[in-house]
Amino acid sequence: MKNFAVILAVDEKMGLGKGNALPWRLSRDMQRFREVTIPAAEGKLNAVVMGRRTWESLPAKFRPLPGRINVVLSAQTGLALPDGVSRAGSLDEALVLLTARADVADIFIIGGGVVFAEAVQHPACNKIYLTRIAGDFSCDVFFAPLSADFKLLRSSEEFKENSLSFQFQDFERL
Repeated sequence: MKNFAVILAVDEKMGLGKGNALPWRLSRDMQRFREVTIPAAEGKLNAVVMGRRTWESLPAKFRPLPGRINVVLSAQTGLALPDGVSRAGSLDEALVLLTARADVADIFIIGGGVVFAEAVQHPACNKIYLTRIAGDFSCDVFFAPLSADFKLLRSSEEFKENSLSFQFQDFERL
């Protein structure tokens, strides 16, 4: 089974979202998301794996996320998805599906809270790309504090946008 990475943004209380949406709008964070999840080896694509609610929270014009293989996790076997978008009943099922494909470069887990919680405990999760946003956004979905299994590799400078301060951090499993 291929290793995978998790990519997410959190507020200072480890909040991920509110009302099935991101409570902030940071174009620099969206740019980083694209820079991390799109570039792949020649002739291959990266894959993004997300829960059904995360899929539904994406603006229709961005579904599926372009330039990537999209997999939606859902127990609903009859879930209506566009051509080219796969459904998997579990994270492990998605990983098996993607590992079997010769055209997959890297795999990224992109949400939501339940999927992130399972992903960071999974032995194949080897990296976390985290955006830390200063402030409390009264989120209703949270990310658990990182375990000691993950070591900080690098932190970016602090950025400011829309009166918010944020920083990019990359972690690797020891």
